[in-house]
Amino acid sequence: MPPPNVTGRLHMGHAMFVALQDVLARFHRMRGRPVLWLPGTDHAGIATQLQVEKLLISEGTTREEVGREEFLRRVWEYKEEQGGHITRQLRCLGASADWGRERFTMDADLSEAVSEAFVRLHEKGLVYRGEYMVNWAPLLKTAV
Repeated sequence: MPPPNVTGRLHMGHAMFVALQDVLARFHRMRGRPVLWLPGTDHAGIATQLQVEKLLISEGTTREEVGREEFLRRVWEYKEEQGGHITRQLRCLGASADWGRERFTMDADLSEAVSEAFVRLHEKGLVYRGEYMVNWAPLLKTAV
C-alpha cells in the first residue's frame, strides 16, 4: 500500500486506489495465492513541518525561537494527535490489509534501512549533490 501522509485525510483518489488494491488482493487470495498488503503511513516531513510551524506562528513564536529539541517534540506531538485519521478511514472502508503489521516511515528500523540505502547509492555515485534548480519553500527554508 503506498503510504498516505500521516497528517492527511482520505480523499477520492485514496479511496479509488485502495478499492482497486483491495479488489486485487482479495482476488489473488481467493485463487490461493499468498498476499501481503502491508499498510502504513508516510511521515510527510515537509507537510508536517508546515502544520507545526503554522501552530507555532499562531502562538506567536517560530521553530528557531523554540529550538530544535522543542520543535521535534512538537512535531511528534502533532503526529500523535493528527496521525492515524487516514488509516482509521481506510479500515472503515473495509480495506483487507494486514493491519497488525502497520508501519510508519519513521519507525527506527525503517529509518535505518533508508539511511543505509542512501549511503550505498552515494557510494555508487547514484546520489550526489549538484548545481541544479530545486523547488524552494521560503517559509520553511527547505527544498520541497
